[in-house]
Amino acid sequence: MRAGAGSASAIPSKPALAWLFLGKSSRRGALISSITGRIAQSFEAVGDTVSEAFFEPVLRVGVTGLSRAGKTVFITALVHNLMEPGRMQRMQAVQRGAIRGVFLQPQPDMTLPRFDYERHLAALTAEAPSWPEGTRAVSELRLSFRLAPSGLFGALTGPRKLHVDIVDYPGEWILDLGLMGKSYAEWSAEVLARLPKRPQAAGYLAQVAAVDAQAKHDEAVAQELARGFTDYLIEARAAGWSDCTPGRFLLPGDLAGSPVLTFAPLPGDTGARGSLWREMARRFDGYKSKVIRPFFEAHFARLDRQVVLVDVLEAVHQGPEALEDQRRAMAEVLRAFRPGANGFFSSLLRGKRVEKILFAATKADHLHHSQHGHLTALIEAMLREARDRAHFSGAETKAISLAALRATVEESRVYQGRELDLVRGVLPDGRQVAVDAGALPADPSRLLAPAREGAERWLQGDYGVMQFAPPVQSRVPGQGLPHVRLDAAAEFLLGDQLL
Repeated sequence: MRAGAGSASAIPSKPALAWLFLGKSSRRGALISSITGRIAQSFEAVGDTVSEAFFEPVLRVGVTGLSRAGKTVFITALVHNLMEPGRMQRMQAVQRGAIRGVFLQPQPDMTLPRFDYERHLAALTAEAPSWPEGTRAVSELRLSFRLAPSGLFGALTGPRKLHVDIVDYPGEWILDLGLMGKSYAEWSAEVLARLPKRPQAAGYLAQVAAVDAQAKHDEAVAQELARGFTDYLIEARAAGWSDCTPGRFLLPGDLAGSPVLTFAPLPGDTGARGSLWREMARRFDGYKSKVIRPFFEAHFARLDRQVVLVDVLEAVHQGPEALEDQRRAMAEVLRAFRPGANGFFSSLLRGKRVEKILFAATKADHLHHSQHGHLTALIEAMLREARDRAHFSGAETKAISLAALRATVEESRVYQGRELDLVRGVLPDGRQVAVDAGALPADPSRLLAPAREGAERWLQGDYGVMQFAPPVQSRVPGQGLPHVRLDAAAEFLLGDQLL
C-alpha cells in the first residue's frame, strides 16, 4: 500500500509487516548463530590445548624484527642446522642424542603461505650464492621432532613428538603494533615532529603546508597526500630509518588503493565533521581495527616464544639519530607483546602468552669476536625496559649477538705498529676485503646517551659497516650452515622442550 500525497507516513501492508518480522527473526538467528559459533570455537580451542598438552605438543615461535634484520636467513639457517645438527653443539639435546629425527611437515594453517625454505636454502648454497628475498607476507613452517622417551613412563610410551611452528612476519608490519594505543592526533604529532630533520620528507612537508586540514574533505587531495607520504616512507626505509609506519603502505598487498590505506598525518588536535582532518582520522582508526588488530589476534596473540632480531650495527653506522630511532621503534613494538608464563589452565582461560623472548643483535660476524660482548651489552641496554617488563610478567628473556650464517673469517694484522682485529669477507661485487669496523664501547651508555640527546655525530668517531656476500659453502653431510651462536639461540628457545 502506498501513502497518499498528504500523508505524514506510509502504513506497511501485511506482506511488508511479515517481511519485517522475518527480518528480525533472521537477525535474531544470525546473532544466535554467532554466539554458538564462538562457543564452538572456544571448545575447539580447549580441545586443541588438551590435545597439544597430552599427545603431540605444539610450540609456536614467532620471528620478528625490523626490515633487513635478517629474518629470512635466520629461519632458513635455524631449520637447516636443526635438521643437520653437527654445528649445534651448544644444544643439550644434540649433545645427549635426544633428537632421533627432524623433518618438515605441511603447516596446520592452510590459509597461510608456507615459508619457502627450500628456495631460500638453494639461494644460500648455490655455486654463486646470494641472499634470499626478504619477507613480504606472513608465512609459516612446521618442523617436527622425533625425540627420545623421557619421564617416568617414557619406557612405556616410546619416542615423543614435538611440533615447532615457526611464523615469519614482515618487519614493515611489525611496527604497526605500536599504533594500537595511539589516536590519529597523537600519531600525526609524533610523525610531523621528526620529519623536518629528514631530507626524504621535504616533498611531503611541502604538500602539508599547502593543504588546509580543516577544509571540506576532497578525495583527490586525500589520495595525493597518501601518495606523497608513501613516497617519503619508501625513501626513509631505504635511508635506514626504522619508524616507517604505517607498514602496509610499504607492503600493501590486496589493500592497495583502498580507503584504509589512503590517509596521512596532518597537524591539529581535531576536525569538524566532513573535514579532511576528520576523514583522515576515521581512516586511521579503520586501519587499526581492520588491519592491525586482526593481524595481532590471528598471529601475535597465539605465540609461545618470540625472537626479536635487530640490526644494531647498521643503526650505529648511520649515527646517533638512527640508533635512537631504532631504540624507540623497537620499544613501541615490544609493548604489544603479552609476556608471561604459560600454565595449562592459564592458557585455557586467558589465551597464550609469550613465555620466552630472545633479543638478538644480528650480523655479529661483521665484528671480531672480541667485540661481541659489547654488541650484546648494547642490545641489552636498548631493550632494557622491554626486558624488565617481561621479567615482571613471568617471562624469561635472553640477549645475544649472533650471525645465522657466518659470512666472514677473523684475522689479525699489524698496521703502523698496532695489531688490529679484523674480519675478512667477499663484497657483493666479488672483491675480498678485510675490515676494522671500529671498537664498540664497553659501556653502552656512551652510545645511547648521545643518541637520546640528539647528537649529530659520535664523539668516538665513525663506525664502518660492509655488506658482505654469502660465502661459497663446502657442504659436509650432517653439518648445517656455519653460524655464530645460532645453537645458543636454539637452546634458549627450544631446549627445555627437547629433553
